[in-house]
Amino acid sequence: MEIIFKGDVENLRSGIAELQEAYAFSVANKGGIVLTGIQDERAKGLIVEFDGETGTITYQQPCHFFRALGLILEQLKKGVKQSHIQETMQFSSVGPMFDLSRNMTMKLSTLKDFIRKLAVMGHNTAMLYMEDTYEVDGEPYFGYMRGRYNEKELRELDDYASQFGIELIPCIQTLAHLEEFLKWDAAYKYKDTRGALLLESEDTYDLLERMIASVTKPFRSNRVHIGMDEAEEVGRGRYLNMHGFKDRFDLMKAHLDRVIAITNKYHLRVVMWSDMFLKLASETGDSYDKTTDLPDYIVNQLPDNVQYMYWQYAQSDKEHYERMLKQLKRFGTTPAFAGGMWVWNTFAPNYQISLTASEPALTVCKQEGIEDVFVTLWGDDGYENNVYHALYGLQFYAEHAYHMEVNTNRLKERALFCTGINPDALLALNKMDQPPGVDEGNTLQTNPSKFLLWQDVLLGLFDKHVEKKNVGTFYENLAEEIGQYNQQTSDHFFDVPEKLCRVLAKKGDLGVELKAAYDASDQEKLKEIAQHIIPEVIKRVKELQSAHRKQWLSLNKPFGWEVIDIRYGGLLQRLDTSCQRVEEYVKGDLEQIEELEQERLYFSPNVEESSGLGWCSYYYRMASPNVFFHVLPIY
Repeated sequence: MEIIFKGDVENLRSGIAELQEAYAFSVANKGGIVLTGIQDERAKGLIVEFDGETGTITYQQPCHFFRALGLILEQLKKGVKQSHIQETMQFSSVGPMFDLSRNMTMKLSTLKDFIRKLAVMGHNTAMLYMEDTYEVDGEPYFGYMRGRYNEKELRELDDYASQFGIELIPCIQTLAHLEEFLKWDAAYKYKDTRGALLLESEDTYDLLERMIASVTKPFRSNRVHIGMDEAEEVGRGRYLNMHGFKDRFDLMKAHLDRVIAITNKYHLRVVMWSDMFLKLASETGDSYDKTTDLPDYIVNQLPDNVQYMYWQYAQSDKEHYERMLKQLKRFGTTPAFAGGMWVWNTFAPNYQISLTASEPALTVCKQEGIEDVFVTLWGDDGYENNVYHALYGLQFYAEHAYHMEVNTNRLKERALFCTGINPDALLALNKMDQPPGVDEGNTLQTNPSKFLLWQDVLLGLFDKHVEKKNVGTFYENLAEEIGQYNQQTSDHFFDVPEKLCRVLAKKGDLGVELKAAYDASDQEKLKEIAQHIIPEVIKRVKELQSAHRKQWLSLNKPFGWEVIDIRYGGLLQRLDTSCQRVEEYVKGDLEQIEELEQERLYFSPNVEESSGLGWCSYYYRMASPNVFFHVLPIY
């Protein structure tokens, strides 16, 4: 398909050219379809007039133009010859926040691919969450061996995004969540606790100025997100020994003032998470408590040139969002909002929680005049998931950004065109955390796709959760369903989830079956487990590991994969040991298998009363109840 572009498109031509291959069109000088761009600063969105041969795109921002171009290409692909489309943008900023700090640092080619998709969806911003994965002058251990981005790489990304009118915003940490830097002996002088910086230290503020200067230098944007979330430990480590106890609000207020003095020096607009101030104001210490009233002493003492961002990933109550956002408005600036697409702590995206929470959140954001809306794609505990699994969620946020209400069928049509991935396939991945025992849709935080993979066969820490659930049959059937979707993709996009389901089809019930056979002295069953079932599980785990490695190294820098490799290696070695011990027992070389003599307890006792199968955030807790590393004092 050849297209001639005329009118107000000169500044957009490089972006248009970048979309040609992915969206099957070419830019022509004569012949073909003629599209004329008209930029109108009074427009609040986009207007498309198209008769099949010629068309006009009226737009205010570049993001409107690229979304409009996508709408026209989608219509042409469907064979629709005439169209009139008018959309009004509901927010000033909308975009994802990519977590580039939990071992997964995406290749530039991957981030550029996302940028192209975001442009056609109509997003105009993206945050890059980098705790220590960028270079800082004078700090060689900052992001050392962590896949950090250098100034040239970040500048290249910013240049690329700028072609589409997409603003890249660095999102860093200036108080806590800096464990991966502070673990080094070279960083000791900056350290209060394992993850928090030492306050009232000039060394710390010298470091922070270099961090802020380094991370903002490559970007056109004058916005920076300074983090400061989940900093409960601040002032409780070395600081406490050096200076004694001080109220956390006083500490945070003084620290924020120092950080703002630095950002003012560089003429930056500051965004920060709001949870710590909400926690300090809450009687329960819960940042999600909608009954919280921010006291005047907090409101009046905090800087008025900071935008406070409210994050919430699971609440489905509209009243909750209304109250919390109104509370934050008391600071004198319009707050920002960050929802989430749950791709963290699991191999499966949890669209049910994500969409159920995001729908009322975005509705209230429109009602309350919230201008800046983001969707987080966290990667806690190593980013075992595939960030592309969140694409349907990114489309969801885009459609909300251009409509007061979103039609699900239209959303799916847009997602299929913009991403090239069947949205029903992405939604089907939600089932990976929905074996028997989980409520329909998985509205709770439960992650069996992860803990059933990593748990030890002999120790069976989660076996009590799946007793009599027959999860193996469930995963066998789901493997077939995902396999069908996988065959429809040219690059076997769903290889990892398909192969994971095939592992769990054999391993999901294995610990339960092993314990039952041992308790019943069923020698034949134990022999079958040792000689046939465990070897088959080992084979399938190796196939999964291979597919997962291929996926990771095609999308991401290699740093961080070693963690996942070690997890697979540990799983395979423990399966081998389990096989050997069961065989020795069957032969009579072992009098008993001590691990199987132990009673099976619930990992989470309250799971009996829940409509889920439980949750665990950390691999090392799933793999063993024993000591993986010795936890020293927090400082």
